[in-house]
Amino acid sequence: MTRILADVGGTRARFAWQPQSGEALRCITTVECASYAGPEEALAAWLAHHRLGSPVEAAIALATPLSGEDELRMTNGLWRFSRRRLAARLGLQRLEFVNDFTALAMALPALEPTELRRIGGRVTNPFAQRQVVGLLGPGTGLGVSGLLPGPQGSWIAIAGEGGHVSLPSNDPLEDAVLQILRARFGHVSAERVLSGEGLRNLWGALQALELNPHAPELNPNAHELNPHALELNPQVVLEEVPSATQISELALREQHPLACRVLEVFCGLLGQIAGNLALTLGASGGIYIGGGIVPQWGTMLERSRLRTCFEAKGRFRTYLEAIPLWVIDASEPPALRGAARLLDERRTCPLAADPAW
Repeated sequence: MTRILADVGGTRARFAWQPQSGEALRCITTVECASYAGPEEALAAWLAHHRLGSPVEAAIALATPLSGEDELRMTNGLWRFSRRRLAARLGLQRLEFVNDFTALAMALPALEPTELRRIGGRVTNPFAQRQVVGLLGPGTGLGVSGLLPGPQGSWIAIAGEGGHVSLPSNDPLEDAVLQILRARFGHVSAERVLSGEGLRNLWGALQALELNPHAPELNPNAHELNPHALELNPQVVLEEVPSATQISELALREQHPLACRVLEVFCGLLGQIAGNLALTLGASGGIYIGGGIVPQWGTMLERSRLRTCFEAKGRFRTYLEAIPLWVIDASEPPALRGAARLLDERRTCPLAADPAW
């Protein structure tokens, strides 16, 4: 049964064609969401380009909360569309939606060892041992999920919005950054920092601390601040903030001290959130890190504060020391495999019987 698989984020969408359940994915393509008015236009153009004909069913993973409403709107993107119109435009008999990180969680058991990099913790096979695992990933936003062992060998993927939990701070430097961001945003979620736009937010906050003569002095080795006032001087003019890609490139090439500091603070905060997730879920099988940003940083992660901050939970340090961090480094978008698994496992029902329609 021919099917479309899609993984739609706030910036990019990835499409694949699967002729039948269990077959290899074909025509995998990544498109910029801003180039199309919505998924109807993007998918129609992709189908026409590859001359794929009419699909029977589709599963679409979306970076947004899902409800029973016909209209869906991306949290960090411009696309807003109707389920009904999308199915009609593509001539589908069946259309399923799932949160993008739920789909990625569903794909975790099928990942090959070559698609993963372990950072610390013990060597384990969590799926053979039926262990709970957690998942998070910075991209346009911050996706969070997990996978729980279910009955008869099944797995249950968590659909939540963990990227919007309040951002923690664990040292004086992070306290100062958080205070600056709180003045700008009010509530500072983890996504405000652990995302593409979050890299830019960190750049602005750290630059403001460096330029303000009344701000605390930074100690990049001990991550300590002198106890001075944090109010920003209104006369301080910040330089134009680079894009997230530029910040990453400057830091990875060690060409800009501020860019290096941005990634250092980013990795520390990511480690804290990952540690929180591991404790909350009891994720003894590990925390998987995906998304469109961190897997591209390569071995820098091993040299960063990621692992140290992951384990820095006081009395539960020993508990976390045993839990591995797994960086997903796959050539094929894994969430597409999760979308295929969704079609295979979710109860089949015609569109007319779906209460959301």
